[in-house]
Amino acid sequence: MPSLIAVAPVETPTLRPASAADIPALVRLENRAFATDRLTRRSFGHLLARGRAALIVAELPALSVQGDLAGYALVLFRRGTSLARLYSLAVDPAARGRGVGAALLAAAERAALDGGAVALRLEVRSDNAAAIALYRTAGYRGIGRYLDYYEDHEDALRFEKRLVPTGAPPCRVPYYAQTTEFTCGPAALMMAMAALDPENAPMDDMAELRLWREATTVFTTSGHGGCEAFGLALAAHRRGFRVTVLLSSDDYAFLDGVRSAEKKRVMRLVQEDFRAQAAATDIAVALGPVTLDALTGAIDRGAVVLVLISHWRMYAEKVPHWVVVHGHDARFVYVHDPFVDPDEFDTAHAKAHLPIPHWEFERMARYGRARLSAAVVVERRAAP
Repeated sequence: MPSLIAVAPVETPTLRPASAADIPALVRLENRAFATDRLTRRSFGHLLARGRAALIVAELPALSVQGDLAGYALVLFRRGTSLARLYSLAVDPAARGRGVGAALLAAAERAALDGGAVALRLEVRSDNAAAIALYRTAGYRGIGRYLDYYEDHEDALRFEKRLVPTGAPPCRVPYYAQTTEFTCGPAALMMAMAALDPENAPMDDMAELRLWREATTVFTTSGHGGCEAFGLALAAHRRGFRVTVLLSSDDYAFLDGVRSAEKKRVMRLVQEDFRAQAAATDIAVALGPVTLDALTGAIDRGAVVLVLISHWRMYAEKVPHWVVVHGHDARFVYVHDPFVDPDEFDTAHAKAHLPIPHWEFERMARYGRARLSAAVVVERRAAP
């Protein structure tokens, strides 16, 4: 008779939300699991306190006796969007091969769904074959690659999984992250022009600053001047595009956020000049409510739309901000946000092709006490 081989039972990891008391064990786990790009004690403390992250830990009896964790999963949320990001998934080397990673990944997806996300994105080292196999088995699809992403110059592969069915359109607009705090408008315009005329639309910091010099209001609520609709429209027009400006009011932009009378005077003069220049062109101007139907209708005819939003609903900051709206379906508009905030663990991957519910977008697409709505519709010109 064949001999019987005893097989040790597979331990099922216990999952629970992390607490501040877990920080020492999380730091030890981080140091054992990763050679580079480690989260610090301070980072874990910030993430546990900030309220827009889900940090899930896994325990196994053998490790728990020593006060250690078997693994953790960290999910980040961005207010105002329906996208979540799996920022990190770590498994202690002593716990690998016991289903801890798969259990944490499933828990991360549940946390993302509970947080209102319809999709979960992640980055993974291109040489981490085990993690890549885990994600592919769980239904994640590759959506890109970042070169020289990690501290040791290894590339990162980008993956995404739709947690609920959506009719998300393919993204036809390349992404560009603004390189300064005040060039969201130029960065957004560069993305639009690159989608419509890729051979003649550079996407670099020099082009970004040139556009800003053309479109800036000189001052804004604080610091360097932001760009308003007519300035951006003129910049696009000069580069051969057909442009329409949509405005809820013909009031000048951003004045109600500036206290200095002299700064207001300068901003008013700049905007008067922009409007006079635009009046001498074929730039179309439509005054009235800037509706979601108007934006999606422009997208359906091939346009790319720059929309002014308030950063309040994403970052709790009352500052104007331009984004690119490039797609839509029955539930969402899809947005490229050029602002990448490393203090919030952002990456370009996390700010591209954001699904934003229609109702949420209609709320954020208003700025200031006057609730200004503004959009710049950029299109190819018809062939002569």
